[in-house]
Amino acid sequence: MKKIIIEACVDNIESALAAQIAGADRIELCSALLEGGLTPSMGLIKQVKQKLDIPIHVLIRPRRGDFLYSDSEIEVMKEDIAFCRQLGIDGVVFGVLKQDASINLKANTELLGFSIGMKTTFHRAFDMLKEPFMALEQIIELGFDKILTSAQGQTASESGNGLKKLVEKAAKRIDIIAAGGVNSGNVAKLVQDTGVSEVHASARAKTKSKMLYQNSKAKISAVYYPNEFEHYGLSPHNLTAIKDSLANL
Repeated sequence: MKKIIIEACVDNIESALAAQIAGADRIELCSALLEGGLTPSMGLIKQVKQKLDIPIHVLIRPRRGDFLYSDSEIEVMKEDIAFCRQLGIDGVVFGVLKQDASINLKANTELLGFSIGMKTTFHRAFDMLKEPFMALEQIIELGFDKILTSAQGQTASESGNGLKKLVEKAAKRIDIIAAGGVNSGNVAKLVQDTGVSEVHASARAKTKSKMLYQNSKAKISAVYYPNEFEHYGLSPHNLTAIKDSLANL
């Protein structure tokens, strides 16, 4: 069986370094992973570019929520893509929809024009499309290299049949990256059942703060973090376990 590409999704410098050490083939770099991922800062992109040898794909998503972007937001995305291209980043990850949950051909075409020389992935906006198989053909025609998707399910493993159909219809014209809840316990079966050639995982674990004094009264981001003195990052153990599961195929 051919090698399965493991893309590690990371939102901080320590996780990026850990992903490379643990054997990731590529990283998707973002911020705010618990919000589904947003565009990372210029400083983070620069530092990761300087310190990693494996390919880096940067998420271009200006805000949380839906993928119906205003003209002003599209301009921000263009600037972010241009920065990545200037820095020599390997790829960018984005997707823009219309109000009726179809592909925004005009906006995506414009963003692809700013992405020349980099790999391009249509991200999980795909999972919010009304007609995914029609959109598949449009994404291929637009010239994207990859689609990141759970085949419109909550997780990739819950959408195995959908992913399999998507891989079959793609017919090697575009790479399908399985995303959503991918871990060492399901990745081997997922690959075998669907035929995907790439998987996307955060492999995250909780890390406790090293602060000696912890004020439990103030809540800076209480909606997402019940405890301010813990955060999530990539676990080398979890990523290695995914890699080992694939090696046994």
